[in-house]
Amino acid sequence: MKIKEVLNALEKFAPLPLQDGFDNAGLQIGLTDVEVTGALLSLDVTEAVIDEAIELGYNLIIAHHPLLFKGYKSITGKDYVERCILKAIKNDIVVYAAHTNLDNAPQGVNYKIASILGLENVRVLSAKDNQLSKLVTFVPSKYAGEVRKALFEAGCGSIGNYDFCSYNVEGEGTFRANNDANPFAGQKGELHYEKETRIETIFPNYKASSIISALLKAHPYEEVAYDIYPLSNTWQQVGAGVIGTLPKPVSSFEFLKEIKQKFKVGCVLHNCSVDRDIQRIALCGGAGSFLIPTALGQGADLFLTGEIKYHDFFGYDNKIILAAIGHYESEQYTNNLLFDYLKECFPKLKTIISTVNTNPIKYL
Repeated sequence: MKIKEVLNALEKFAPLPLQDGFDNAGLQIGLTDVEVTGALLSLDVTEAVIDEAIELGYNLIIAHHPLLFKGYKSITGKDYVERCILKAIKNDIVVYAAHTNLDNAPQGVNYKIASILGLENVRVLSAKDNQLSKLVTFVPSKYAGEVRKALFEAGCGSIGNYDFCSYNVEGEGTFRANNDANPFAGQKGELHYEKETRIETIFPNYKASSIISALLKAHPYEEVAYDIYPLSNTWQQVGAGVIGTLPKPVSSFEFLKEIKQKFKVGCVLHNCSVDRDIQRIALCGGAGSFLIPTALGQGADLFLTGEIKYHDFFGYDNKIILAAIGHYESEQYTNNLLFDYLKECFPKLKTIISTVNTNPIKYL
């Protein structure tokens, strides 16, 4: 199989339009129309990671954090990023990043963290707004099922745990074909009445192009009437962080010790005494302190993330327990998430999690 097939599968799981505005997820280096020899998974891209790929004979590195966040006017090897660029190109290695698009995706990074902690009833903590649209089209009634099927296959009609969602109303349409038309029904120059079904269905904005293509292909009319309405709804399945509950209340002290053990960290930074029971847990891998007010507003007993600034620990002692375990430590299981997904999609693809610890922070 070719590298582009692997990347296409990744982008179905974590579509690039879901990334945050500051991000640079996606293809970073290399040509994808070549056969993949193996995929190496790593949280970051460093020279040691590229050396590992070379030793393995793998030509694809899939990282969580992008190697490239800015443009370069010259590449001379003056820092580790430029050296990585040169080494990857020289050895025909493709570098790809799945970053905040994977954080924000349904069942993405934060869902993985929640599963490790045993949380139940997990949902997105801060859902994205203005990501959805509604398609309305009018179809001859006997062709409505065929058109609905094409729209659903293209990505329409998913609402939470339900798919194939649409609303349908029977009515009558009118049109008159001019002399240049090739009408599906009716005669040129004559007013025609047609029994039609009005189909309404929802879709993510980034799928608009493929959905319109599917509609035009499946619809029998020469000229297809359709409307697209932007929606201000929040997309509850997509966004930053998650919140869930433990099966039963536990001691906050014992839960912090469990976090320390499961994430293999030397210490857990927290903001207040931990002598009470907790059950409702919010979390966000990486630098998630911007979600503290949201977690508090949704009634979380504890908020876990990778990084919290010094002053952000103040003011919450009697409201919510804040806990930070390190950026790298909080996201370390991202590699396992990607490994499981790729193995499900491509059982024969050689896929390995890097043995290189890329954490730039060291502890005595």
